[in-house]
Amino acid sequence: MDLREALYTTRAMRRMKPDPIPLAVQARILDAAVRAPTGGNFQSWRFLFVDAPELRTRIAPIYRACLSWLWETVYAERIAAAKAAPGSPESRGLLRMIRSADHLADHFAEVPLLLFGFAGMGDTSGGSIFPAIWSAMLAARAEGVGSVLTQVFGMYRGDEVNRLLGVPEGQGWHCACCVPMGYPTGRWGVAPRRPAHEVAHRNGWGRAVGFEVPQPLWP
Repeated sequence: MDLREALYTTRAMRRMKPDPIPLAVQARILDAAVRAPTGGNFQSWRFLFVDAPELRTRIAPIYRACLSWLWETVYAERIAAAKAAPGSPESRGLLRMIRSADHLADHFAEVPLLLFGFAGMGDTSGGSIFPAIWSAMLAARAEGVGSVLTQVFGMYRGDEVNRLLGVPEGQGWHCACCVPMGYPTGRWGVAPRRPAHEVAHRNGWGRAVGFEVPQPLWP
């Protein structure tokens, strides 16, 4: 797959088929992930795949609870504003994302593969784990596998998830994220975003970046 196609079309996929992902595909995804840059070459991350149905069933209600708390806290004002003006493009986009995330929560136990990423004490900012996770998501895209990153487990119930997954205590491992993976039911496409020149500056905050990109440069 062309690199730019992977970069432009690796979007959040939350609607997935229950079909299992072959081990050979999983191996290629994770092997690409561990090649990502890592601070000081400490490789202070660990990865944990979950595909056992009984374990996914135990994790699913935790995800639903975490997502509900996210809507009620971090997103509360944005959701209220979107519901007050549902016709605006911003509101439609937010409400569409919430419906998609709720669909994932409702079917979390059916997601064929969960990839948990754990950051060690030397990676307090996520500077090592997240390049690796993004490489995993790009590699998954090249295999036709959809994915989406969520941090809600570590935000709200990290200790509980760690115990459920058998993560050793006292060694500083933090549940940085979970990446549900599966073959998507929808289509790949370029995600709509604010143009690059509207969110970038040059040589000082508020100064024009020097170019405009009104439309995606790929394809």
